[in-house]
Amino acid sequence: MSIGSPRCGKFASYARMVDSRRESNGKSKGVGNRKCGNKHLSWAFIEAAHCAVRYDPSVRRFYQRKCAKGLSVVAIKAVAHKLARACYHIMREGVPYDGTRAFA
Repeated sequence: MSIGSPRCGKFASYARMVDSRRESNGKSKGVGNRKCGNKHLSWAFIEAAHCAVRYDPSVRRFYQRKCAKGLSVVAIKAVAHKLARACYHIMREGVPYDGTRAFA
């Protein structure tokens, strides 16, 4: 299972888990379409991230490391992004959730 497959990234983009940036050579080339994607799916992954941080020790450690580097909002979005990628692979391959693969 490849965690960084292109289709996985497209699913994460559809779930609004990534920034909508357009850059070339490090320069901004306009504003992205920030409302592109499914807002309900984005909300669901953020809620799942909050529950995962509360009840899963490995996710909590990842979240605390991210919080130490920056804002808590960015940290919870990073957790939600990892959960979105994990959900993509669960749906695609039909395997059960394995937190050690995503948050180890």
